[in-house]
Amino acid sequence: MKPYVILNSAMTLDGKIATKTGSSEISGPEDLLRVHRLRKELDSIMVGINTVLEDDPRLTVHKVPSEKSDNPLRVVTDSRARTPLNSRVINEEASTLVAVTEKASPQKLQALKGVGENVDVVITGKYQVDLSLLMNELAQKGVRTLMLEGGSTLNYSMLETGLVDEVRVCLAPMIAGGVNAKTLAGGEGVAYMKDAFKLKLKKSYNLGEDLILEYTVIK
Repeated sequence: MKPYVILNSAMTLDGKIATKTGSSEISGPEDLLRVHRLRKELDSIMVGINTVLEDDPRLTVHKVPSEKSDNPLRVVTDSRARTPLNSRVINEEASTLVAVTEKASPQKLQALKGVGENVDVVITGKYQVDLSLLMNELAQKGVRTLMLEGGSTLNYSMLETGLVDEVRVCLAPMIAGGVNAKTLAGGEGVAYMKDAFKLKLKKSYNLGEDLILEYTVIK
C-alpha cells in the first residue's frame, strides 16, 4: 500500500537540477505556477534533508490563490533528525512529517517533537529511511498522492525502490555543465543502459520558454 508518486523537477538541457554551487533557478514563471497548482491538487510533497539544508523551502501553495487547507502534508526524509528547528518546512503554515531512523539522537528527536502539533516524527528504519515503509506509513495516514521534489539522491532512491509512478520534467533551454553539478537522479546509478528505468511519454507541451514532459514509469 502506497501513495501514487509523481517525481516532479526542473532541469537544464544537460540534465542538471542545480549548478555546482547549488543554484537552482531553472524554470520560468509559468512553470512555477504549474508546480504550485500541482501542489494544490496533491496530498503530500516530499524532499530529502539535503534540500531542506541547502534551500530551506516552504513546500506550501503560495504562488496561486489558495487557503491554508490547500497546503499538502510536507514530508522530509531525515535519517539523523538534522532538520533545523527554524526551518521553514516545519513552520505552522502546514503539517509536516519528518521520517527519521533509529540512529537519530534522542535529543534531536525530542527537539523536533517539541516544535508543535503540526510536526509528526516517525521512525522508519534502522540506519537509513526505509522508503517502502515510509510510503506505507503515509498511505495509512490517508495520503493517496505524493509529489517528489528531490533532490538528486532521493529521486534515485525512490526510482530504484520502484516507488515512482510518474515523472514530470520541466526542461529549460539552458546548459549548466559541471561534473559536480547535480543531475535529476544521482545515487549509485545503473551499471548498464539495459537496466535504466524505462519511461513512456504520455504528454508534452510548451510552457513559456520551457518544455514540459510527462512520463509514466514502466514497471
